[in-house]
Amino acid sequence: MKANGAEIIVKLLEREGIDIVAGIPGGANLPLYDALYHSEASGGIRHILARHEQGGGFIAQGMARSSGKTACCLATSGPGATNLITALADAKMDSVPLVAITGQVASGLLGTDAFQEIDTYGMTQSITKHNMLIRSAKELLSAIPEAFRIAASDRPGPVLIDVPKDVQLESLEFDAWPEPSRLDPALEPDATAIESLLRMIDAAERPLFYVGGGLSASGACDSFRRLVEATQIPAVLTLMALGCLEPEHSLNLGMLGMHGGLGVNRAVEEADLVIAIGARFDDRVTGRLDGFARKAAVAHIDRDYAEINKIRRVNLSIPADAGLAIEALLALLGPSPRRRPAQAPWLSRVTELKAREGLSIPEEGSHPLALIRRISRLAGAQAIVTTDVGQHQMWAAQAWLAHSPRSFLTSGGLGTMGFGLPAAIGAALANPGRKVVCLSGDGSIQMNIQELATLSELGLNLSLFILDNGHLGLVRQQQELFYGNRTMASRFASRPDFALIARGYGIESSKVSLGQDPQDAITRALSNSGPSLTVLEVAPEELVLPMVPPGKSNLEALLAPPKVVSGL
Repeated sequence: MKANGAEIIVKLLEREGIDIVAGIPGGANLPLYDALYHSEASGGIRHILARHEQGGGFIAQGMARSSGKTACCLATSGPGATNLITALADAKMDSVPLVAITGQVASGLLGTDAFQEIDTYGMTQSITKHNMLIRSAKELLSAIPEAFRIAASDRPGPVLIDVPKDVQLESLEFDAWPEPSRLDPALEPDATAIESLLRMIDAAERPLFYVGGGLSASGACDSFRRLVEATQIPAVLTLMALGCLEPEHSLNLGMLGMHGGLGVNRAVEEADLVIAIGARFDDRVTGRLDGFARKAAVAHIDRDYAEINKIRRVNLSIPADAGLAIEALLALLGPSPRRRPAQAPWLSRVTELKAREGLSIPEEGSHPLALIRRISRLAGAQAIVTTDVGQHQMWAAQAWLAHSPRSFLTSGGLGTMGFGLPAAIGAALANPGRKVVCLSGDGSIQMNIQELATLSELGLNLSLFILDNGHLGLVRQQQELFYGNRTMASRFASRPDFALIARGYGIESSKVSLGQDPQDAITRALSNSGPSLTVLEVAPEELVLPMVPPGKSNLEALLAPPKVVSGL
C-alpha cells in the first residue's frame, strides 16, 4: 500500500480509536489537515476548530480527564507550538494521557531560523512524558503507536510528536499497517509488601487513607470504596481525588490541605498510620512538611517509583498500580469486614472531628459556597464540573458534591487559569449524554474567553457560571492576609459585561447582581439543553477559608481574617 506521511498519521490515529481531534491549522501542518479533510468526509475523525492552541490542548484534556482515554490535539509550528506549551505542562503535572502532533518547517530548513521555526522538540522535553522529532514517513509507522503506548502506560502523561512538513508530504510504500498500541502491563505489587501493609493496619489504632489523583487514574475508585468499607478506615482526599468516594460516605472525611477542613487536617495529625495511595505529598496538601502527620508511620502505594520517598520518607514503599495493590490487599483481607476493638474510639473521634470542625456549607444565600452548592444540587449527581483556578476553584472543591471519579476536573499541579471553559468543551464532547458545568471567575474566563466561539459553534449541553468579584480573587486574598493589605494589580478597573459578550457569540446568557435571588437564573441555565453563560456577582471581600499561611502547618490554618495584618 502507499500513503504520504500525513495520511499515515490520520490512519494510525483512527486505528488508535481517535474520533475527535482539536486544533488549529497553519502552514506547517496543512498536509495533515488535508488528510483530515478526507477522514472527516468519510465519517472518520471529527475535527474541532479551537480558537487558540492552548484551548485546543485543554479541549483534548477535557476529553481525556473525563473519559480516561488518550486524547489528541494538533498545532502548527512556531507560535502554534508555543501556544500549546501550557496545556502540555498542565497535562504533565496532572498525569493526563495526551498525544499532541505539531507541524514543523521542512527538514532542510531546521536550524535556519526559517519562518515560524522553533525548536519544539527541545522546548518540550521537560514538560512532556516523551517527545519525538520525526525524520521520515517510515518512522511514523512505529512512532504513532509508540506515542499512544507511552501516554497511557504506567503513570499517564503527554507525548509530543513534531513532524516536518516535508515528512507529511513524503510518499511511502509499505506492506501492512502496524498494530494499534498496547499498554504496558500494570505494575504488580510485591506480595510481601502487601502482607507487611496488612500487619501495619492490624497494629494501628488510628489508621487513615490519604488518596490522590493516581487512584482515579488507575480506575480503582470502586475497589477503594470496598477497601474502605472492609477495613473501616476513614479516608481523606486531595483536590485531584474528589469524586473517588461519595461525599456523603460516612468514612469520607473530605479534602485535606491548604483549604481543607480543620477537622480533616487534625485527623491526619492524630493518625498513627497514613496509607498514601496515588498521592505525591504536594506542598498544598502537607503544609509545612515537618508538621504533617508527625505521629504516623507512612505506607505509600504509587506506580511512579520517583514519587516514593521524594518528599516524605516512608516506612513502607509499594511501587505498584493502585488498583492492583488494592485488589491484592482485599484478597488478603478476605470476605468478612475487618473490625477490631481498637477501631471504635478512632471512628468515634473522626466522626466528632468531622461534625465539630468540618466545613460548614450554607445551602442558601449569596455566599459563593452557597451558590456552588445550589448549582451542584440542581445539576445532579451525574453532572461533570470543570473549574478554572482561583477562589472559585477552592470554593468548588469545598462545596461541589462530586459523586463519581472523573466528574470533578480541575488544573491541580500547574494551576492554569483558562483551563475551565475549553476543558468543559472537551468533557461535553466525550460525554454527550451528561450535563457539563464550568465554574469560572472573572479573571480566569478572560484567559481563554475566545473558546466561547467554539462552544457556540458546537452547541454543547454546557452551563458556564462566572463568579464575578471584580478581582483576581486569590491574589487579592493573599495580599490582604499576608502582604499588609497592599493590593497591587489584583483589582479590575474595567468590568466586562460577560453576558453581553456571550450574546455576541450567540450564547444564551444572564446576570445576577449581588443581592438578587439566583434560583431562577441557575435553574434556567441548567435546564437549557444547549450552551449558556450566567454571571453571578459575589462580594469581593469574601475569602476562601480555612487557609494555611505560607510556611505554616495545616493546623495553623486561618479560620477567619486576622484582626491585625502584618506584611511578610
